[in-house]
Amino acid sequence: MDKEVQGWPRTSPIRLIGAGSIAAGIIDLAYAIVFNSRAGVPAIVIPQSIASGLLGINAFRDGWASAALGVMLHFGILFVAAGSYFLASRKLEALVMRPKTYGALFGLAIYLFMHAIVLPLSAAPKFKVTPASVVGDLIVHIALIGPIIALAVQRFYVRRLPGAPQA
Repeated sequence: MDKEVQGWPRTSPIRLIGAGSIAAGIIDLAYAIVFNSRAGVPAIVIPQSIASGLLGINAFRDGWASAALGVMLHFGILFVAAGSYFLASRKLEALVMRPKTYGALFGLAIYLFMHAIVLPLSAAPKFKVTPASVVGDLIVHIALIGPIIALAVQRFYVRRLPGAPQA
């Protein structure tokens, strides 16, 4: 059987999924820390709030251990998101051909999924939501998080096409 189907190589896509999720994760975490620091929230609270999805209120008592767990969970969630986009792009070529458009829609989907399904089902306490936080989160997800993941997938695809330069 041919090892290369529709431009997809036999090599593992883990690097692209990792690169997309790391880049998106750094931007998302940095945004959350900077945005919340304006209200006096210490930086450590942001990853602890992510860990609170599993640990509940105890995440805020566990110091750097829960912050580290929160960072791992944050990047793990984005790794799953990037992997999902990659798998979908194997069947829907438009995701690769129009990464900015579909990346923006994917960013919106990530936001909605997290806020409508994941957070309500988690052990995290209810956090104060303001219009500014909703707008800021939406902008970051639509303009940066989704498109970064989509562009990482496109880069992987284009570099594997016959005759494309390999690096």
